Amino acid sequence: MSNLRTFDLNLLVAFDVLMRELNVTRAAEQMFITQSAMSHTLHKLRQQLDDPLLVKTPSGMKPTERALALIDPVRALLADTERLIQPPLEFEAATSQRRFVLAATDYIEFLLMPELSGLIEKIAPGIDLHVKRTETSFPVTPLENGSLDVVLGFESVLNPPAHLHRQYLFSDSMACVVRQDHPLISKPPSLEEFVAVPHMLISRTGSNVGIIDQELAELGLERRIKLIVPHFLSAPLIVAKTDMILSLPYRIAEQFTKIAPLAIFPVPIELPDYDLCMIWHPLRDKDPVHQWLRDKVIAICRNI
Repeated sequence: MSNLRTFDLNLLVAFDVLMRELNVTRAAEQMFITQSAMSHTLHKLRQQLDDPLLVKTPSGMKPTERALALIDPVRALLADTERLIQPPLEFEAATSQRRFVLAATDYIEFLLMPELSGLIEKIAPGIDLHVKRTETSFPVTPLENGSLDVVLGFESVLNPPAHLHRQYLFSDSMACVVRQDHPLISKPPSLEEFVAVPHMLISRTGSNVGIIDQELAELGLERRIKLIVPHFLSAPLIVAKTDMILSLPYRIAEQFTKIAPLAIFPVPIELPDYDLCMIWHPLRDKDPVHQWLRDKVIAICRNI
């Protein structure tokens, strides 16, 4: 007696064709196999189902009662299987009521979210976005359980686990800004001038040192950090009203000059560029919904 573990489910396709054609030769043609191969398949079906299934009569091959009872259930099973193996339907963003959750720093919020929000509002008005602040430890569990869709940030800062998927978006480099009428800095500062001026530091973790301080320490130098804030929001207005210098990613510095009267200069220290990337879990790599979101983020980043 057959059971599901021993039964060859491919035989059900042949059974369906045989029941439609009631002729081994024509069934073989429909299956694109030889008549001998189809006869062998019918023999296997008879063994597996313990029934003759098709019997020769003077008027041709006729199905047995067992075969007749199986025709509709087999066809329903094949139809369900066909639907099961079809690729997922394309994501209908225009009518979706989906809510996406992204983890990002205020750098990402400032630089990407205005464009991304505007694009999604235009092409998918029913979709909502929720941006969460990135934590000090990488959010592996929320990505895995689906409560978080993607993480956006500098790869060197995030240090994501190797098993997660990632997409490079763009690079950024460090620059510094001062108010336009700064009494000491009116041109790109030398290292000595850079260290002599009081500094402002944006630190989301509350740390009072950054990569610049590490580089300065290797040179035997130290800067005075006069003010530490956790967000980018107030930074341009503070720098515009003080003599402090602020080091930050160049793309944000460019945006700051549109908000306040600031001058941008290169940082007088050799620093590596920062690669911004998008990170997601492989469980959702082929999900059309997630692919749609990632495509939109990539499209926005191409224009930055």
